[in-house]
Amino acid sequence: MKKIADVKYAAAVLEWDQETYLPPKGAEARSRQLASLSEIAHEWLTAPALGDLLHELQQRADLGDGERRNVQLSFEDFNKQKKFSAAFVRRLSETSSRAFHSWLQARAANSFAIFKDDLQQLVTLKKEEAELAGYEQHPYNALLDNFEKGCTTSLLDNVFSSIRKPLKDILDRIASRPQVDDSFLHSHYPRNLQWDFGLGIIRQLGFDFEAGRQDLSEHPFTTSFNARDVRITTRIDENNFNHMTWSCIHETGHALYEQGLPPGYYGLPLGEFASLGIHESQSRLWENNVGRSLAWWKAVYPRLQSLFPQPLGRVSVEQFYKAINKVAPSLIRTEADEVSYHFHVMIRYELEKRLIEGSLDVADIPAWWKENYSSWLGVDVPDDKKGCLQDVHWSHGSFGYFPTYSLGSFYAAQFFEYAVNQDNIGDSLARGETVPLLEWLRSHIHRHGRRFTSEELCQNATGNGLDVRFFLDYLRNKYVIIYDFSV
Repeated sequence: MKKIADVKYAAAVLEWDQETYLPPKGAEARSRQLASLSEIAHEWLTAPALGDLLHELQQRADLGDGERRNVQLSFEDFNKQKKFSAAFVRRLSETSSRAFHSWLQARAANSFAIFKDDLQQLVTLKKEEAELAGYEQHPYNALLDNFEKGCTTSLLDNVFSSIRKPLKDILDRIASRPQVDDSFLHSHYPRNLQWDFGLGIIRQLGFDFEAGRQDLSEHPFTTSFNARDVRITTRIDENNFNHMTWSCIHETGHALYEQGLPPGYYGLPLGEFASLGIHESQSRLWENNVGRSLAWWKAVYPRLQSLFPQPLGRVSVEQFYKAINKVAPSLIRTEADEVSYHFHVMIRYELEKRLIEGSLDVADIPAWWKENYSSWLGVDVPDDKKGCLQDVHWSHGSFGYFPTYSLGSFYAAQFFEYAVNQDNIGDSLARGETVPLLEWLRSHIHRHGRRFTSEELCQNATGNGLDVRFFLDYLRNKYVIIYDFSV
């Protein structure tokens, strides 16, 4: 299993380089290299000898709890991957690499047409993947299971239908109130100073720079090669303070989870994250529940003011807090406020379902996107770059990923509520101290790896399964003060 992990993480290093430093002319060879490594890892993971060994270990009565769980989960992975041929895995890897580079070109040219054919090939492969994997009720369920085990369209339809009206109600109440001023966030913030501030925040949150690094990329992301080598990226806009800061905090949340996984289980399920929903809970918790809170900024803001005296010198921390929590439906998901954000996710979820079931053609994506952004969020999409080309996920073949962003926010609110009510964690955050919160997450989430499902992990950490009321209460309590409206 460690040898298989070695090959997978070697591929991950090449993928990280592909998104950060790879020269354009290296793209074709890189696609082949990644495909070869993916094929090798798949062949090893589906080798009959490994299947026989895992089957034998399943019968053993002398295994410890951790050993037994590693065997069970490894056997699940083996049986799942056995459904795909090495040729299919290679084809998917090659197509994804090619699609990533055509996505970059399409964004630069602001033209979906450049990306369309490669995306069509990926959609075709993802439909094939769903058929090979097998599913009940809807083919999209097979793809959802890759990121959130046991997640189905029925579950998501129920969750999203239960939250859509309350979110719309909060949006409408905010829209009836005077808008907060965030103009100072769009002043000039020098690139190098932003970078230095971001590194300071990352370090303060607990990221170990001897076990990771940060770089720049077109779309911020986190990747891990093991718990002692975790990479994050961010992006900087000198005229928009929001881009870098919350990208840094969000990706640090992911990275802290990866650095907190048990290193002794390298290559085994108990050394891997529980699910993408839980992974997103860690990034969203740090980004929003901490990074957009007044208590935490009261401790951090003086340092920020000293770095940027021209735009922020006369701005109080209370004004800054309101500005960073401004609610206004917008075009870009990664820049969206906490209320309207989930409409971005729901739009993508509906779009992906339609693509996989075949009720929407790839060529029709730009028009469908514009129509739904207008009807769901009331915003007009001016072009492809600010519309259907804004996210990197499809170019990676990551269909089924987007719902985990919302699930992560819901888990985050529930985890945070329980954490701050224990051991004076709330008081420590008000002093800018994040170690107690990180230790709580290490104890209740990180150290367990894949031992538990998302729901089991949530039940163990909070005493309850996932309950979206924690998230809705968090939003109402926050925005009723910022926008001064009654619940």
